[in-house]
Amino acid sequence: MYIPSHFEIKDHNLMYEIIEQNGFATLISQHQNHSFATHLPLILDRTNECLYGHVARPNPHWRDLGQQEVLVIFQGPHSYISPSWYETSQSVPTWNYVAVHAYGQAELIDDEQEVMASMQGLIAKYEEPNSPYDLGSVDPAYLAGLSKGIQAFKIKITRMEGKAKLSQNHPVERQKLVIQRLEALNRENERKIAALMKENL
Repeated sequence: MYIPSHFEIKDHNLMYEIIEQNGFATLISQHQNHSFATHLPLILDRTNECLYGHVARPNPHWRDLGQQEVLVIFQGPHSYISPSWYETSQSVPTWNYVAVHAYGQAELIDDEQEVMASMQGLIAKYEEPNSPYDLGSVDPAYLAGLSKGIQAFKIKITRMEGKAKLSQNHPVERQKLVIQRLEALNRENERKIAALMKENL
């Protein structure tokens, strides 16, 4: 990823936070000599620096995952930035965004307990805190049938790149103008970008 120095995220904990807040990722690798991507939720294990997930078994992506370095893209909030918000008309539009790229080696998981633990992790993260759903109450025979239809894996993270393009290359007063306009739009992505820009002032 192209990262000018003023946009680079160097703090690994901050990159982990971005991953955890934006867990629906894009997994990219080579399959039969072509780039191949799958969009899927992943769970981060900070202690072991691993990502856990699964794909549908008919998806051929898993068949050669373990034979190469893979790339996982986590896309954070993003927003169009209009030059009309600046104090001068001598500028051009741009886009502010946050992203983390994680690289690593994938390993297929076939151990049933580890597969179920991975599933439990996803459910625990995304179900509402007061949700009555419990994977343990699902008929084991039904679960066994479903588990045959997926291929679980983990990716040992070997390196990460983080980028937060938040108008840091513009004067502070201009950044404040952008923040005001983003907040006025009152949309989720714009609010998040405005909040991140405030943190970086």
